[in-house]
Amino acid sequence: MSNKKAVVLLSGGIDSSTTAAIARAEGYEIYALSFDYAQRHRRELLSAGMVAESLGVKKHLVIGFDLRAIGGSALTSETEVPKAEDMSEGNGITEGLKEQRAGEIPVTYVPARNTIFLSFGLSWAEVLEAPDIFIGANAVDYSGYPDCRPEYLRAFEEMANLATKVSVEGKLRFRINAPLLYMTKAEIIRRGTELGLDYSLTWSCYDPREARPEERKTSSSPVHIPCGRCDSCLFRAKGFEEAGLEDPLLR
Repeated sequence: MSNKKAVVLLSGGIDSSTTAAIARAEGYEIYALSFDYAQRHRRELLSAGMVAESLGVKKHLVIGFDLRAIGGSALTSETEVPKAEDMSEGNGITEGLKEQRAGEIPVTYVPARNTIFLSFGLSWAEVLEAPDIFIGANAVDYSGYPDCRPEYLRAFEEMANLATKVSVEGKLRFRINAPLLYMTKAEIIRRGTELGLDYSLTWSCYDPREARPEERKTSSSPVHIPCGRCDSCLFRAKGFEEAGLEDPLLR
């Protein structure tokens, strides 16, 4: 068994799941960390669990807390998730994304979310004495969130090594690993496919709805389907399209 330990932030989406697959391929023993923060798209936690199981992680921990009490985001309040209005008559994925990018930082930004998530990851990593923390941050095909930028990740890494007992005592130095940082969504999907990641297990939609009985493919239990028009759905569709692959979640 590998003695390389890594904490991997795992939302259940394409980026975090591919990041976990990369960490596994690099020989790490994975401790996956997910968050139930009362997000609108809590359906992603089901995917996080399925991905963790499929990758054979050492442990999958789900931390719960309520960011809806703070709000400030369409994902943690009643604010409507922006949607591309017309995806049928010549507008398409690319034009939809242009519409989504017209503003500055979108309303789906959750205040300080990656800082909160990485802080939990750092805490667990210190207990595990795992020097590596993986995050699926991306600075190419992303929604303009400030906590996905490389300078932010470098700053957090510096802080992590100033703020922890094991670092101050010289036992280890923490590294924030973001292997997808400069990859397009298509490149990410191709890499995950090469590693055997099953993308039908992943989830991206910010505003899922419960499927009607006739839409349920395998059972009568409640399931959710993606809206297909939110920012995250559009980036997912664009990635699969440019990778020349069919999205297995939509089969």
